[in-house]
Amino acid sequence: MIGLLRRGIGLVGDWIAPNVRVFIGSRQPVVWLTAIVVGVAAAVGAILFRLGIAVFQLPWLGTMSEHVATAARAAPWWMVLLAPAAGGLIVGLLLQYFMPGKRVEVVADVIEARALPSHQLTMRVGLGSAFISALSLGTGASAGREGPVVHLGASLAAALTRLLSLPMAARRTLLGCGVAAAISASFNAPIAGVLFAHEVILGHFAPTAFVPIVIASTVAAVISRTWFGDFPAFVVPHYQVTSYWEVPAFALLGLTCGLVAILFQFGLIGTDWLARRTPMPLILRPVLGGLAVGAIGLAFPEILGVGYEATDLALRHQLPLTIMLSLIVVKTAATAITLASRFGGGIFSPSLYLGAMTGGAFGLIAASAFPDMASSHGLYAILGMGAVAGAVLGAPISTTLIVFELTGGYALSIALLLTVSIANGFNRAIHGRSYFQWQLESRGLFLTEGAHRRIVRNVRVSDFMRPLASGEMPQQIESEETPTLKADDILEVALRRFDETGNPHLPVVSRTEPPMVIGWAHQIDALERFSKELVEANVEEHR
Repeated sequence: MIGLLRRGIGLVGDWIAPNVRVFIGSRQPVVWLTAIVVGVAAAVGAILFRLGIAVFQLPWLGTMSEHVATAARAAPWWMVLLAPAAGGLIVGLLLQYFMPGKRVEVVADVIEARALPSHQLTMRVGLGSAFISALSLGTGASAGREGPVVHLGASLAAALTRLLSLPMAARRTLLGCGVAAAISASFNAPIAGVLFAHEVILGHFAPTAFVPIVIASTVAAVISRTWFGDFPAFVVPHYQVTSYWEVPAFALLGLTCGLVAILFQFGLIGTDWLARRTPMPLILRPVLGGLAVGAIGLAFPEILGVGYEATDLALRHQLPLTIMLSLIVVKTAATAITLASRFGGGIFSPSLYLGAMTGGAFGLIAASAFPDMASSHGLYAILGMGAVAGAVLGAPISTTLIVFELTGGYALSIALLLTVSIANGFNRAIHGRSYFQWQLESRGLFLTEGAHRRIVRNVRVSDFMRPLASGEMPQQIESEETPTLKADDILEVALRRFDETGNPHLPVVSRTEPPMVIGWAHQIDALERFSKELVEANVEEHR
C-alpha cells in the first residue's frame, strides 16, 4: 500500500515538475508581480493625464470640467479662436526641440514595439507624448485622450521590462499589461481593457499572457474607481429594443456606421497626405491647424477637446437631427486637421463621438419613418458608438465590451453585436484595414499577412550574416556580376537570392563605392533564423 502511495506521489510529481520548471523558467512569477506595478503606474498616469488636460483648459475656459462646449460658448470669441493656436505654438516648439521623431507617438507605435524588438518605447518619448497630448487637448485640439494614455501605459511597462531584463515574450506580455491597465483606468472598463490588449496589441489570445494582463487591468480599475468613482463614463437612461422587427434597421445602421468610419479614415489619411506635401516649418504647422480648429469651434464648440459632453447629449437624445448631421462633418474635419497638424491625441474618442452622432441621427430618421416600431434614438446612438469605433480601430470584440462597460447597456447585446460586426465587415470590404494598420503600413510594416510574412520582412541579413574573421580585411568582389547581398536587405530578399542563384553562400557587401565584402550570408543560417522566429511566434501565441 505504501509502495503504491509513493508511486502515485512520484507520478504526480513527474506530471507537475515540468510545468513548474517552465513557469519559473519563463519568469512568470516576476511577470505577475510586475503586472501589479504596471497596473498601478498606468492608473496613476491616466489620472495625471486627465488632470493635465483640465489644468491646461482652465486659463482659457475657466473650468476644469469636461463641459468644454458649454464653457466655450460663454468665453470671448477671440479666446476660442486663439487658444488652440497658442497651444499649437507650444506644441510645435516641443516637437521641434524635444521629440526625437518630431512627432507624438501613438497606439501604432505600441503595436510596432510589440512586433519589432528594435523599436523601443522610451520614457522620454512616452512622457513627452503624454504631456504634448494633454496640452493639445487642454487647449482645444479635437482628438481623443485614450490613445495617449495607452502609449503612456505601454511606455511605463517597457521601462520596467528593460530594468528587469525579462525575456522577449514576457516583455510583449507586459506591454499588453500596460495597454490593458490604461484602457481600464481611462474608461473604467477592465474587461474591455483585457480584450483590447489581446485583440489590438498582442494580436493573439495566449493563456500565458491572460493572467498578468487581467491582474494589471484589475489593479488599474480599482485605483481609477477609487479616484473617479464607480460609475460608467457615460450615465445614460435605460434603453431596450422595442421590437425584433428592428433587426433590419440595426443591420442598416451597421452599414451606415461602416460608411462613416471609412469616410473618417479617408479624411484623416487625405489630410495627412496633404499636410506632408505642404512645405511649412514644423513649428508653424500646429499654429495654423489650431487657428483652423478654433475657427470651426466658434460655430460648433462641440468639436473642441475630447468632446464627451456632446457625445453624452447624443446618448441622452438631447441633440436635434440637423446638429448631429452637422457635427459628423465638422468633427471629422476638425480631427483630421488636428492630427495632420501634429497635435497630440488619439482617435478613440472621436470615433465614439462620430458613432453617437451617426446612431442618434439614424434613430431620429427611423423614428419618423416608423414611429410605432423604432426604439429611442438614444439606443441607436449607443449602437453607433460601438459600430464606428470598432470599424476604425479594427477591434470589434473589445469595442463591443467597451460600449457595454461605458454605458452599462448589456441588455443591448444582440443589437450591438450585429451592428458592430456589419460595420467592421463593411470597412474591411471597402478599406481593407483599420486606421492603426494604415499607420503601420505607411511605415512599411505589414502585420496582417501572418507571422511568416512579418518575419521575412523584418529580419535583416545583418541578423544572421557571418562577419569577416578577426584580422581579415574587406575585399572587393571578384566581378560586378557576382550575386551579393547587403547587410540591410530583408530576409525575403536573401531567401529569393539563394534560390535564384543556387548558391548556398553569398557575399555581403557594403554600400560604399566600390562595394567591399564585409561578411558572408549562408542559406542554412537564414533558414534557421526563419524557423526559430516562426517557432517562437507560434509558441508565444498558443502557450
